[in-house]
Amino acid sequence: MAILELSAGASLAPRLWWAERALGIALVSAGLATAAPAYADQTLLVADNGTVRCEASAKDLTRISLKDDQFASVSKVQAPNPADDFQVVNEPLRGDIYLSVANGFSKPTISFFGTTRKGFVYKFICAVGGSDARQVFIANADVEHPRPVGETWPAGLSPQDASARLIAAMYAQKPIEGFDITWRALVPVNIDTLVVQMVGQYVGASYTGKLIKITNRGTRPVTLAEDKVAPADAIAVSITTPRLAPGEATTAFIVQRSADAGGQP
Repeated sequence: MAILELSAGASLAPRLWWAERALGIALVSAGLATAAPAYADQTLLVADNGTVRCEASAKDLTRISLKDDQFASVSKVQAPNPADDFQVVNEPLRGDIYLSVANGFSKPTISFFGTTRKGFVYKFICAVGGSDARQVFIANADVEHPRPVGETWPAGLSPQDASARLIAAMYAQKPIEGFDITWRALVPVNIDTLVVQMVGQYVGASYTGKLIKITNRGTRPVTLAEDKVAPADAIAVSITTPRLAPGEATTAFIVQRSADAGGQP
């Protein structure tokens, strides 16, 4: 099994196969030069690293075009049986790609990865069917609808008010302007019958919020006390479910002053 990295500007299909189809396109284009433009079959909004689910023609060409962007490369696996493979051709002027499948292609879908010149990566899963040519227009969701920067805090918040806002944001997993958010599970620590593990962190200029997962691995119920869960320098602590039955888990939210605290986040 071979993985092909197909760069923009390169012909990605056997020249004879593409030449035959290109000749057919040229003849049709000559006869329909004055016809009204065709509408795109599919218009999709996809986020970076998202999956594009589209439809590809089984008998003709499928054009995939990016809004305000161009394809830089396409990565696909070469099928061992040529009859089960598909071809990709890059059109260098607009940066579009064209897909075509071999006669007798029997698979229900084709899949590949596309990288754009702006650095976005999309996974394509295209259902194969129909005899007409297809078009797929793709716009990037983050470009079309930018995500909000995050909640903005007013100046002069007291530590209690700031902690309450931070805990609410961590509980809802919402961004806060001025905070760096990390979602990474650290190595769990065993404390008696409890397993304690930090799973996320909000770090601002003045305050740091930590999300702690606590699991009861014992055979008896456990009641968690805030002063036992949080360190001595914690400004605020909130435990979602203080009483844990055997095998149950909960999340604790802890707010501390940041190491380099010097002002409002």
